[in-house]
Amino acid sequence: AGMGRTRVELFYDVVSPYSWLGFEVLCRYQHIWNIDLHFRPAFLGGIMQATGNKPPAMLPKRAEYLLKDINRMAKYYQVPVKISGGDFQRILGTSNLGAMRFITAIDMTQPRYLEPLSREFWMRFWSQHEDISQPENILAVAQQAGLSSEVSQKLLGMISSPAVKNRLKETTEEAIKYGAFGMPAVVAHVNGEPHLFFGSDRLELLGSVIGE
Repeated sequence: AGMGRTRVELFYDVVSPYSWLGFEVLCRYQHIWNIDLHFRPAFLGGIMQATGNKPPAMLPKRAEYLLKDINRMAKYYQVPVKISGGDFQRILGTSNLGAMRFITAIDMTQPRYLEPLSREFWMRFWSQHEDISQPENILAVAQQAGLSSEVSQKLLGMISSPAVKNRLKETTEEAIKYGAFGMPAVVAHVNGEPHLFFGSDRLELLGSVIGE
């Protein structure tokens, strides 16, 4: 970490389109702001369960708004999220636990691939509308991110290991401890105090708090 850089943690899950928006914007700002950005893959389902939160799209009026909101933000930030009405059902019907464990295994062993791999999962799920729950799809994503098939196979074998399961669980619990109830959750550490920002639309406030 650079001298005097503000540590900023981004807790995210690739099943969350707002997480993708927040991720891409922070990836850009890490070169402009004096921040030390840490990606923290966590499990959205675990956060929702622990906090009693419900998917926002379960409220029809909110679902209607989300479609417009995500599409507007995608256009504004130039992130290729494509969302339509059927996607909310698709999310509820997709198990993303394997994907998040695979990303966690990368974080533990090959952290330099964490950013491109996470992006490829979002691309596959939110831009190409393809499955991310099956092992062969996870391997295809890893290949896109530049991982050799040998390394990918080894990582796929790790996703059922206690080490990976515990790491993902711990990261998720850490997000909850900071006060997270959904994703993305951005935590800035300023003068020894953690400041939680929820969502991808609070980044100007984040900038203000860290003095940017």
